[in-house]
Amino acid sequence: MTKPGEPCWIELFTPDTDAAADLYGRLFGWTATEPDEAFGGYRMFLRGDEPIAGLMRNDGTMGGPNAWTVYLNTDDATKTAERSRSAGAEVVAGPMQVGDLGHMAVLVDPAGATVGAWQPLSFTGLTVKPEDGGPVWFETLSNDYEKSVAFYTDVFGWEPETMSDTPELRYTTLGKDDDARAGIMDASGFLHDQPSRWQFYVQVPDTDATVEQAVASGATLLQPADDTPYGRLAVLADPAGAQFSVMGPNKQAT
Repeated sequence: MTKPGEPCWIELFTPDTDAAADLYGRLFGWTATEPDEAFGGYRMFLRGDEPIAGLMRNDGTMGGPNAWTVYLNTDDATKTAERSRSAGAEVVAGPMQVGDLGHMAVLVDPAGATVGAWQPLSFTGLTVKPEDGGPVWFETLSNDYEKSVAFYTDVFGWEPETMSDTPELRYTTLGKDDDARAGIMDASGFLHDQPSRWQFYVQVPDTDATVEQAVASGATLLQPADDTPYGRLAVLADPAGAQFSVMGPNKQAT
């Protein structure tokens, strides 16, 4: 069971849900449900029988960009929205009840990153364990690191752990070491004119093969595959412009 403050759901806002279902299905083995007209045509990606992500058509009326959104668990979406406003965030959607599934809100945090809040009722969100085809890490890349740490501590109840505080890497996690569930990175040195953002990594068996397949399917490579202490990482944008990241085993030394 996801605890308050922890990532609990991911959701894609895109103009062509059929094209997205095809792309992510081929990359990660996901299938997509049919549109649910009771919820505005909302669809879900499944991995096997388990819900793994939301899929919503961007028809241009809501004004939001094509993008993935990470949702954090909360025990009270209304209070989270109120605390967010007091902490300098903008509430751009909700809080609202979504049938018997739960309550949601979408915020832009004080550093400029969009993040969702989900208060579960019958639907708790992600249940897939860290494995191939599942999201294995969540983080916000922040242009204002101190402001982000304060916001997620005050609004979502994080107990922040400083993983690194050097000029090369300033990074705070929710949870410590192997128990870490999400992170905040000081990205002011490389985001440049890009806004702060939340992102997640999908585990894949072969990062380079996934990148090759994605690019052949119309995706754009934004950050080439690179070995790191955490795995071989790459960042892409799908044909609609939504960014996503993949993580696989590092290449063996030759």
